[in-house]
Amino acid sequence: MAHPKDIPLQADLADHGGCANSEPFALRVLGDSMEPEFRDGNIIIIDSAAAVESGCYVLAMVDGEYIFRQLVIEDSRYVLRALNEGYEEIEVPGIEAIRGVIVQRSGVRRKDHKHYG
Repeated sequence: MAHPKDIPLQADLADHGGCANSEPFALRVLGDSMEPEFRDGNIIIIDSAAAVESGCYVLAMVDGEYIFRQLVIEDSRYVLRALNEGYEEIEVPGIEAIRGVIVQRSGVRRKDHKHYG
C-alpha cells in the first residue's frame, strides 16, 4: 500500500539548484551498492512528493547521511536493501527516514534511461 507523505529535505540537500522542497531534483549515483540496476555515475531523479511503497527505490537519511536503497516494508519493519548483495540491509525506524522516491534514471546512452513508479 502506498503511503503518501510530505517529505522534508534538509537545507543542505534541498538548496541545490534552487528547487523547492516539493520539486524533483537530481543526484549522481556514487559507488556500486545499487548495481546492476543503477551504475556508478548514473543520474537519478528524486521526487520528495511521490508515494512511498514497498519495493520502490528511495533516498533515505541514516545516521545523519543520505543513502540510496530499495525500500522493503515487511510487517511493521522498514528495511533499506542494496541491490548488490555485498552490502548489508539497514533497518530504519519508519517512513520518516525516507527523503524521496527515485522516479527516473539517466545514463550515458538513451537506452540507459528508465522511469520508475
